Amino acid sequence: MAKRHGWATLFLLLAGFYAVVVLLDPWAVHWGGRWTPLLYWQGTGTLVTKTGQYPLYVSFYPSSHFSRLHMDGLRPIGGVQGTGQLCTSRGEQQQLKLGGTIYGNWRSDEGNLITFRLLEPKLIDVGQGQGFFDLAGKWHGPRLVMDDRGAYAEKFRSGLKIDYASVNLDWGTYADFKTACASSQNPPLGK
Repeated sequence: MAKRHGWATLFLLLAGFYAVVVLLDPWAVHWGGRWTPLLYWQGTGTLVTKTGQYPLYVSFYPSSHFSRLHMDGLRPIGGVQGTGQLCTSRGEQQQLKLGGTIYGNWRSDEGNLITFRLLEPKLIDVGQGQGFFDLAGKWHGPRLVMDDRGAYAEKFRSGLKIDYASVNLDWGTYADFKTACASSQNPPLGK
């Protein structure tokens, strides 16, 4: 009997947590014209830059951390966090940490601006540099269209620098990204 009570309590706690997230971030249940009951979105695309084209994968979900500054006349309504993968050459991937802000309409993602900072993770912070690049964009139907708006980017430890970047992200899985990375035409970095 105690086991059954424990499962019921766990279920009620999870349901309560889910309800709070949906109440605070209702836009998270419908991203890019797609119902997202698990509150996350994942997508793939080709990042087009000054130096090449790189398959990109992102996965993100609501976060309580976000910018408090307005952008393009829109107020911030919530944050996102997650991960990314950038295919730097055939089969070689750069792991990325994703953080960002959503601006605009609190009830849905329609017309909202979303910004990302994609940065290389640090295992141990000993003052080393940390490569990153920023993207900003909006949903156009199911597609998330983004560019860097000429923002400054920091060079990755591998030497890669992402400048003049743009990407169209469509719903896709990590497996879709791995397939695209396996057929990438970019030479290995440093060559």
